[in-house]
Amino acid sequence: FSPCLSYAPPESSEAPPAFAPMELRALLDGHHLRERDWAYGAMEESPLFCPRRAGGKVFVSPDYNEGKEGQREATMRRIGYLTRRGVFRGWLTEPGPDAELRKLALLECLGVYDHSLAIKVGVHFFLWGGAVKFLGTKRHHDKWLLDTENYVIKGCFAMTELGHGSNVRGIETVATYDSKTGEFVINTPCESAQKYWIGGAANHATHTIVFAQLHINGRNEGVHAFIAQIRDQDENVLPNIHIADCGHKIGLNGVDNGRIWFNNIRVPRENLLNLVADVLPDGKYVSMIDNPDQRFAAFLSPLTLGRVNIAVNAVYISKVGLAIAVRYALSRRAFSTTPDGPEMLLLDYPSHQRRLLPLLAKVCMMSSASNFMKNMYVKRTPEISKAIHVYSSALKATLTWQNMTTLQECREACGGQGLKTENRVGIFKAEFDVQSTFEGDNNVLLQQVSKALYAEFLTTQRKKKSFKGLGLEHLNGPCPVIPHSLTSVILRSSKFQMDLFCLRERDLLKQFAEEVARHLAQGESRERALMLSYQIAEDLARAFTERTILQIFLEDEMNAPAGSLKDVLVLLRSMYVMVCIDESASFLRYGYLSRDNVTTVRKEVMILCSELRPHALAIVGSFGIPDAFLSPLAFDWIEANALSSGSE
Repeated sequence: FSPCLSYAPPESSEAPPAFAPMELRALLDGHHLRERDWAYGAMEESPLFCPRRAGGKVFVSPDYNEGKEGQREATMRRIGYLTRRGVFRGWLTEPGPDAELRKLALLECLGVYDHSLAIKVGVHFFLWGGAVKFLGTKRHHDKWLLDTENYVIKGCFAMTELGHGSNVRGIETVATYDSKTGEFVINTPCESAQKYWIGGAANHATHTIVFAQLHINGRNEGVHAFIAQIRDQDENVLPNIHIADCGHKIGLNGVDNGRIWFNNIRVPRENLLNLVADVLPDGKYVSMIDNPDQRFAAFLSPLTLGRVNIAVNAVYISKVGLAIAVRYALSRRAFSTTPDGPEMLLLDYPSHQRRLLPLLAKVCMMSSASNFMKNMYVKRTPEISKAIHVYSSALKATLTWQNMTTLQECREACGGQGLKTENRVGIFKAEFDVQSTFEGDNNVLLQQVSKALYAEFLTTQRKKKSFKGLGLEHLNGPCPVIPHSLTSVILRSSKFQMDLFCLRERDLLKQFAEEVARHLAQGESRERALMLSYQIAEDLARAFTERTILQIFLEDEMNAPAGSLKDVLVLLRSMYVMVCIDESASFLRYGYLSRDNVTTVRKEVMILCSELRPHALAIVGSFGIPDAFLSPLAFDWIEANALSSGSE
């Protein structure tokens, strides 16, 4: 008879790490490691974060069995605790890039615990608070920022409407200036103008940023942002405002999304966020930006940081899913290859390696890209605002889609155990599905990326100047030449990898411009021509994003000292490139690689899987996520399911 199965921790059978995991963590986290560990510890210490014992360890995660009202109140209690612990101190009042990076690091930790917590905090600080800080002036800062930081007031952000989401310019809420009283009259003129999906509005928010069409003396000056109070300090909804709940959702039920109707409410003239444009007491409209399109873009600036946060959060959730799935695959066995022999570990099956290890490479590459994006944002200047928009749009779309792909594969790799809410991976799929559409629909964002690249192409052609910025400088040189026959050495060469990705981007940009030009020559409008070229536009945006991710990681790799860590970085980078080729039809479709070379790439993926396999445990251990924020499945899953275990 075979003895009963017993759990063996992966550390007991895996070789010691070939590199220092803390060095890889420093590269992947990028900044504020000590502050991150402090935030994790603060959450582990409080009973508000639902600690429970399973398999001899304590884990923390929200109680998803609670109804939506219970989850919402639990989220607010946690925010109150974190406020008292000083987590949010300086988030709106402390200046400088280091302070901004610190709050981003802390927000990432909150997101690892619970998406609802991160979104609730993000709406309050980054949307409401960000709008006051970056669209307002001193009078707004003095009145609102410190009270926001201390949660004396609770803010939300009323931009999206039932009838308009991505097309913010088309929103229907109206703010009419009354010069007799010096007030704006804000009104919801029709049902499609109701503010929709407003996080914080249903239960807790006392104030909101209202985006509305500004009407002065019968003239529409376009979308502007106003501060309006919607509840008193006792959380009673104010007169002439109606608020309704958006209802139960597939995820994020700890966030009280609501709908808002305004019935000619009045707000003081001073409540217009007036950094970009102002209305004088007599009703004269003045703006520091004459161009209406540029003025509109300035009003959307708070959304940029939202996209940055969402993209980074997606990377950390992929890390949690992969850490759980890889640890499980290093302790769970199935089938034997010899009669009466031991069963094999899941991660020793080449097919299982192919499922998880490419995802491991992608999440490491995307960590570097997210750090690049954060650093660019906190050091922003007006000159690079367009680049920040392009990068944040490209990476938000790519990283959130990749997160959903990763979670699905991790869920399946965990078998039936992946369905249990306590094991986190399955519930994450519902919690994070929303990332592909909020703060910008991913498909729309990629179209914006390709349009921006097209505009750069036209500018260089018209002005006969070189490309500069967005990593497009490679277009100034000769067209790369790809070897006819590819070997493993060539495939792993960083020069070949960059040449191939640059060739694809260069060619697709040229093809996109030519296709748009053909439609224009046939009498189509510019917007219609761009729409009709959407297939190449999507391929171009993905080519730009994948080249960007590779280029950023290569810089991190080059800055790493020679040694075992650098060797692993080379493996991760090569795996990323090979999988991008293997999973994209564009390399074969447009003739950048032959059929034989694509077959060679596919074989190389399997070789790289076998070479990455010994490092899998050390890599997930480098993610810096405490055991308590993983799940019982990542550790002694037999004891966690024992009849005697129960919840403690």
